[in-house]
Amino acid sequence: MGKLRRVPGYRALAEAITERVLAGEMRAGESLPTEMELCEAFGVNRSTVREAIRVLEEARLLRRESAKRLVVSHPSPADIGQQFERMLRLQEISFGELFEAVSVVEPPMIRLAATRRSAPLLDELEGLLRRIEAGVAAAEPPTELNAEFSNVVARMSGNRALILAHGQLNGRSYRRFQTFVFENVAVAGQRLLVARRAILAALRAGDADEAERWMLRQIRDFRRGYELALASRTGSAPTASRAARTSA
Repeated sequence: MGKLRRVPGYRALAEAITERVLAGEMRAGESLPTEMELCEAFGVNRSTVREAIRVLEEARLLRRESAKRLVVSHPSPADIGQQFERMLRLQEISFGELFEAVSVVEPPMIRLAATRRSAPLLDELEGLLRRIEAGVAAAEPPTELNAEFSNVVARMSGNRALILAHGQLNGRSYRRFQTFVFENVAVAGQRLLVARRAILAALRAGDADEAERWMLRQIRDFRRGYELALASRTGSAPTASRAARTSA
């Protein structure tokens, strides 16, 4: 029979505080109890409390406002994104896996965006499209502007779960793949523009079917562009399985 794994006291304390935050018993902006109060409440010593606080600060669940004052906080999307990127790289998540995940998340997201569109966000997309056009004309990879376009579409969906999922999938690893395509496939920028123009037109019309159709077409086009970019680097056309094995 294997030995039971004992969780260090500071990690158990950090988990207990985390559970209270998740349960709403400790809210963002509220001061954390003092070290002595935590020692008495949980029956631990000060070194355990200090290590637990260090873990919670690293997780962005606590924010230090002064030498003696800690407040409860929530990780920002950027904080979550950094952690997600680390996991992608540590787990050696492939382009193929990212591609599959994007293919699952973005079509329903854009359908919602078409039904919940708003004039201000449509105008924001129009402005981004003009900037993408200028970048493509100047032979500059439109990666970051394209990511902004996608983020506005996500916001237009009004679904916070989809917005969060999209934000992580559309992170640095996926954008690196996009840049790789833009830099190695001459027509990639122009093909992106065709799709983005059609998507914006469908969103303005509130046509969810057309918006989804063009989103799927753009995703498939990007996959093909990635395979062509690999081929240009290796001198031979890659198979689908080989492209899928190329890691982030």
